Amino acid sequence: MSSVTGRKKLLSQSADSAANPAAAVASPSRRQLLGAGLAAGAGAALSGLAARPAAAAGDPVITEIQDWNRYLGDGVDARPYGMPSPYEEQVVRRNVPWLTADPVSSINFTPLHELDGIITPNGLCFERHHAGIAEVDPAKHRLMIEGLVDKPLVFTMEDIKRFPRENRAYFLECAANSGMEWRGAQLNGCQFTHGMVHCVVYTGVRLRYLLEEAGVKTNGKWLLAEGADASAMTRSIPMEKALDDCMVAFKMNGEALRPEQGYPLRLVVPGWEGNMWVKWLRRLEVGDMAWHQREETSKYTDLLADGKARRFTWVMDVKSVITSPSPQAPITHGRGPLVISGLAWSGSGTIKRVDVTTDGGRNWTTARIDGPSLPKALHRFYLDIDWDGSELLLQSRAIDENGVVQPTKDELRLARGENSIYHNNGIQTWYVQANGTVENVEVS
Repeated sequence: MSSVTGRKKLLSQSADSAANPAAAVASPSRRQLLGAGLAAGAGAALSGLAARPAAAAGDPVITEIQDWNRYLGDGVDARPYGMPSPYEEQVVRRNVPWLTADPVSSINFTPLHELDGIITPNGLCFERHHAGIAEVDPAKHRLMIEGLVDKPLVFTMEDIKRFPRENRAYFLECAANSGMEWRGAQLNGCQFTHGMVHCVVYTGVRLRYLLEEAGVKTNGKWLLAEGADASAMTRSIPMEKALDDCMVAFKMNGEALRPEQGYPLRLVVPGWEGNMWVKWLRRLEVGDMAWHQREETSKYTDLLADGKARRFTWVMDVKSVITSPSPQAPITHGRGPLVISGLAWSGSGTIKRVDVTTDGGRNWTTARIDGPSLPKALHRFYLDIDWDGSELLLQSRAIDENGVVQPTKDELRLARGENSIYHNNGIQTWYVQANGTVENVEVS
């Protein structure tokens, strides 16, 4: 009989509990869920059904004067750099301490459950460091291009900013995003299962312009990018990709890159795994095929169950997740109108469609994609339902412009086994209980 597996670790909704992602929770069986009337739990999709506000006469918060009505607030000089409201102090990046031995070489997670739209605020974009945050003086920063080029060059930041600029919105996803879920439901919150992704508007110049300035030799087939941090992070890129849509960016969402995002200069490799987006970019070396085989033989491979490996797994596959309701965003308003919201993305282009199920995959409804639909960027989807208080098994399934369908976790494991920690784009399941709390589960 099919079952909902119960191996997972609970991350509480509170900031204090969020630092302790190891608490275990129990899991119901699928028979119990479906037997409780789960299939009908979502109710009918909303058809002009409005939310049900309280009567004005019975709510003193609106009928009586509040402190913010009585007193003058801060003037325009009090907050020279704007900050979020103190009532939003829980909207922060969080890490999972036991994932790595030291936070200097670790990762934290975007609070996807607290956000909407497709653009991630600069202060909430997840971080991944190999030697901590490099604090680089832009006046002393240089980008060198060498190797198989006609003319080795060194660019200052001012030199780079004189090239034609472009603004492009792209998602950036770590290849290990959702990696803890390969062997079963582990982390109870989409911030922790899917939060190694963000989407911003990058401002910069095409990498192609800089390479053309140096003159790539005909046998230059690979490009090694190196960062200026203490780890001297290096990653290689095929020349075809480097000359296609890669950028060197110095701004995100209109302002300078944050230090944790590579200030003053980073590489942008649209649609490809995040470790290739070298931060604090300082050197580009052009090499041939023999050079690449010497330098990069072990990178970009994913181990399979039979001992073989998938090679050159650069592209981030089609993927989606429901961000609300989710374990860190439970249903708190009770029965009635409910907005199911989530994100979808594909490293191969735009998202064509997102389907949502409330009964663990027995029935699917096409969600509404709202906002810009840009290639290699996040897409926001919504499904408006009338929740009757029944238990739900929520899933989303994305389909990209090439017709590639997001797989189930079982389909993914059948093809790749359970030993990988990379490129897990399987369908995520949230179990919504009658009291509105939500858990990370799996449906077999």
